[in-house]
Amino acid sequence: MKKINDLSRLLSIAAICLLCASPMFAQAKTVTVIKAGRLIDTVNGRVLENQTIIVEGELIKAVGPNLAIPAGAEVIDLSKMTVMPGFTDSHVHITGQAGGDYYEGLFRRTVMDEAVSAHIYARRTLDAGFTTVRNLGSGPFVDIALRDAINRGDVAGPRILAANMYIGATGSHGDLTGFSPWLGDRTPPEMSGIADGVDEVRKKVRYLIKYGADVIKFGATAGVLTEEASVGAPQYSQEEMNAIVAEAHLHDIKVCAHAHGAEGIKMAVKAGVDSVEHGSFLDAEGIRMMKERGTYLSADIYNDDYILAEYSKFNTPQKIIEKEKLVGRVQRENFQKAVKASVKIAYGTDAGVYPHGWNGKQFSKMVEWGMTPMGAIQASTVSNADLFGWSDKIGSITAGKFADIVAVSGDPLQNISILEKVNFVMKGGTVYKGGVAK
Repeated sequence: MKKINDLSRLLSIAAICLLCASPMFAQAKTVTVIKAGRLIDTVNGRVLENQTIIVEGELIKAVGPNLAIPAGAEVIDLSKMTVMPGFTDSHVHITGQAGGDYYEGLFRRTVMDEAVSAHIYARRTLDAGFTTVRNLGSGPFVDIALRDAINRGDVAGPRILAANMYIGATGSHGDLTGFSPWLGDRTPPEMSGIADGVDEVRKKVRYLIKYGADVIKFGATAGVLTEEASVGAPQYSQEEMNAIVAEAHLHDIKVCAHAHGAEGIKMAVKAGVDSVEHGSFLDAEGIRMMKERGTYLSADIYNDDYILAEYSKFNTPQKIIEKEKLVGRVQRENFQKAVKASVKIAYGTDAGVYPHGWNGKQFSKMVEWGMTPMGAIQASTVSNADLFGWSDKIGSITAGKFADIVAVSGDPLQNISILEKVNFVMKGGTVYKGGVAK
């Protein structure tokens, strides 16, 4: 009889546990209502007046004029502000930042220093209104760890699509160049993005995806902020680029190519990359190829100002400064040509080359060099969402998408520079900046 009673008690406890776990006993999702004075509809490129946004949990439940406010909802009054979807940045280096002595940073700091400070830059980026970013290169596994910490809620920051290590050839922009051979080649291969030959680059792509990469980045050409001789010479063969892209696409992972030189850009586009980063010496044929194939251009056209104004103070080699002088204006002129030709434009800043939290400074440069204010905002919202493969999640204030919402005082369509100072930031239904309930 005792065994039967014990069994009966256990079954009763189990039944109670199942009831408590059922939806009818689940904790209700938080409901927030935002009153938006002016709402930028990034999908249709228009401004809507006096809209109500209902947020339930981390998602947008409804958007429209004169919606009924649910009982018990928290109301945030942004009726005197311009409301937009959270901005996104297709090219950041969120785990580090330029500054201090060039050589001290290169030779006395480790990946551990990078990991310790990464969360600071993540918060600055979020506070600037950027709720999703692609991080295109970090020390081994640092951006992946940061992404996961943010997703767990351990630290505040934007959603991160992490590339982890930059894939580059020996002696390339991704390698340590210009120094004694006794200083290099000591990093274990699995903790480096260096790979040569078709088989090696395929294996490197697989390795990065195995350990959590959301996107693959490789160096199609030389670069500016390293000491190899060229700015834009190709640094992989066509076969190697083809292999990188093909392998990543097998896993449904997108690929971006660091590419300054015209020939390397065209090689990367031919290989099938989803975006070209920088694109400094993009020529007419490259523009035609990118337009035909739907390849995005992610051109960091603000940071030339910062590099030329500040990098000599960091003890940066003069060779690097001179390389930047070759690139800056030409890159902007070719960006303008790409815009006129209707190449797909992503919003990518290379933040980390300049201070995190300044990501919004590029809006003004994009308008100065040929985009409309609405077009620049769309580049950082719906266009990047498409490039990321996240159009169903972000990029517009639409029912069913993440409640990533920012607001500014004034009209950015009349003065785009006001986007450099965002007053309100919500990410996934949580207010991180400027929320005042009414």
